[in-house]
Amino acid sequence: MRKGSARKPQSHELAPRGRNYITPSGLQRLKDEHRFLLTRDRPAMAEVVAWAAGNGDRSDNADYQYGKRRLRQIDGRIRFLTKRIEAAEVVDPEAPRAGQAKTRAFFGATVRYANSAGAERVVSIVGTDEVDLSRNHISWVSPLGRALMKSAAGDTVLLQAPGRIEHLTLLEVRYERISMEPFREPPGSEGSAKAPAPTLT
Repeated sequence: MRKGSARKPQSHELAPRGRNYITPSGLQRLKDEHRFLLTRDRPAMAEVVAWAAGNGDRSDNADYQYGKRRLRQIDGRIRFLTKRIEAAEVVDPEAPRAGQAKTRAFFGATVRYANSAGAERVVSIVGTDEVDLSRNHISWVSPLGRALMKSAAGDTVLLQAPGRIEHLTLLEVRYERISMEPFREPPGSEGSAKAPAPTLT
């Protein structure tokens, strides 16, 4: 194993404004949530608001006030998801790679590294909408993601995190499918409550 020099991420390597790198499964999760909000949750909540509006004085109507507030939240989330989906630049971790792109850590890489105490950890570098620390999915623009980026097995990199500086040694860089938690309808949501019952055949 070769010994690389400690590398500090440069400011110009930060994410360009508006660019949203994402894996195929991460994009699918955003699309599934967007579709649920647009076709199920929002129409169901609009029905609740319409029903509550017919119950008299709206200023004292808790159902109406809650419904309007919830509709604003849903609309805000739909707008956010629409922008993220439109700005998405899909990068498939399983796509064939050649040269340095195969051996160095870029977006979509799964990296095994050790800290100075020898403790090992494996992380996958994903988009900002896909971060899931319980699955060791880290953002490519996080301090750890930036420290690992462009490095290969054998390199030592410098992690500058809030309140600490660490030297990390890369042990392995590989590209494979990154398993994402699929979108699940929130329990108790209006859209879930209005979901049609399955028909028995």
